[in-house]
Amino acid sequence: MKIYRYPTKDTWFDLVKRPVLEQQEISALIAEIFKEVQSNGDQALIEFNKKFDKADTQSIKITEAEIETAENQISDDLKKAIQEAKENISKFHSSQISDISKIETTKGVVCWRENRAVESVGIYIPGGTAPLFSTVLMLAVPANLAGCKEIVLCTPPDKNGNINPAILYTAKLCGITKIFKTGGAQAIAAMTLGTESVPRVYKIFGPGNQFVVAAKEYAQRYGVAIDMPAGPSEVLVIADENAIPEFCAADLLSQAEHGSDSQVVFLTTSLKVLNETISAVDQQIKDLPRNEMAGKSLENSNFIVFNSLEEALEFSNLYAPEHLILAISDFEKYIPMVHNAGSVFLGNYSCESAGDYASGTNHTLPTNAYAKNYSGVSLDSFVKKITFQHLSKEGLQNLGKTIEIMAEAEGLLAHKNAVSIRLKS
Repeated sequence: MKIYRYPTKDTWFDLVKRPVLEQQEISALIAEIFKEVQSNGDQALIEFNKKFDKADTQSIKITEAEIETAENQISDDLKKAIQEAKENISKFHSSQISDISKIETTKGVVCWRENRAVESVGIYIPGGTAPLFSTVLMLAVPANLAGCKEIVLCTPPDKNGNINPAILYTAKLCGITKIFKTGGAQAIAAMTLGTESVPRVYKIFGPGNQFVVAAKEYAQRYGVAIDMPAGPSEVLVIADENAIPEFCAADLLSQAEHGSDSQVVFLTTSLKVLNETISAVDQQIKDLPRNEMAGKSLENSNFIVFNSLEEALEFSNLYAPEHLILAISDFEKYIPMVHNAGSVFLGNYSCESAGDYASGTNHTLPTNAYAKNYSGVSLDSFVKKITFQHLSKEGLQNLGKTIEIMAEAEGLLAHKNAVSIRLKS
C-alpha cells in the first residue's frame, strides 16, 4: 500500500488512477474471440473452456438433472439466506415500479410514458475464484420484475466442467432455465452473436474482469446494449476520528480479496485512525484464505490523510468509487456532497457486504470512475421507456400554428404541411 499525507491537488489525478492492462493487447484478443465464436459457435466455446478455464465440457448447456443435483448439494442454511436476500432485493426493486402519469401539455394535447421490458437479456455471472451466486439475484430479480421474457445466464465451469451449485440453485429460484457453461469474453461473444445453443440477447448485464468489460464494450458494435462498464471491484472509505479502525480494515479487505486487480482507497482526517487501520489490515489479512490476492490488490491501493472531510469528499468525487463508505459521525451533513459514487454506505455499521448480499440494493455498479456518468443496475436497467401522445382536433388547433412556424423556420415544409393539411380539413 502507498501512504500519502496531505497531498496537494495537483497530484490528485495521479492518485485516482486505476491499475489497468494494456488496452491495445486486450482489444486484439477480444476481436479474435468474437471472430472465433461467430465462425464456430458452441465448439468455439468448448475449446475456450479448455484454453482459459482448463475445463473439459462436452456440452455447454446445463441440463435439468444438473440443476436438481445442485439443489441437493446446498445446505438448508444457505438456501434460507439466499431466499431472505431475494426477498429484500425484490422489496427494494419493486419500489422502483413507476405509475403512468398522463400530462396535458396544451388543451387537447396529452403526453405520457410507459415502460416496456427488454425482451431478451443476458446475465454474466463470474465463476472462477469466487462464484458470485449473489449476482444472479441482483440481475434476475429486477429482470423478472420488469417482465423480461427471456433470461440467458452464462458462467464459467470449474476444472471438472461443473457449475457451482449455489449459482444453479439461485438461478432455479429465480426461474432461469437457459444456463450455459461459458465464461469470460467468449460468453459475452456468445450472447452477442448467438450460437447453436446460446440465444442472442438484446442487452447484457453483469460484472467481470477487464476482459469481460472489454468484451461488453465490443458487443455494442453488434447492436447489443450493456448495463455499464462494470470491471474489477473497488471501495473508497472516508473515516473521521470516530471511525472504528477494525471495521475500516475489514471493509477494505472485503474488496481487496475480490482479485489482484481490485483497488481499495482509504481517506481519513486522523493520523491515529490511519495508523490503527493499517495495523488492523496487516493483522486481519493473515487470517484470510484469499490473502495472496488481497495482498496484491493492496499494492495498488492508497491510504491518504486529508486536512478536512470536505477535501476528502472532493477527492472521492474525482475518484468516483464503485462503493463509498462514510465511516463518519455526522454523515447526514455530508450526503449532499456526494456526487460520484455507485453505492454509498453510511456510518460505522453499514458494511459494504450488506449491499453485496442482502440489504436490498443492487451490487452491480459502475467501476473505474464510470460512476461519474453511469448508475448502478436498477429496475430501469431492464426496461425501455416509450413516449405516447394524443392530439384531439382541439389540441391540434391550439398547437398547430406553433408547429407550422417552427417547421418553416427550419426549412422543413413537409413537416409544416403535415399540420396544415389537417387544419384545413
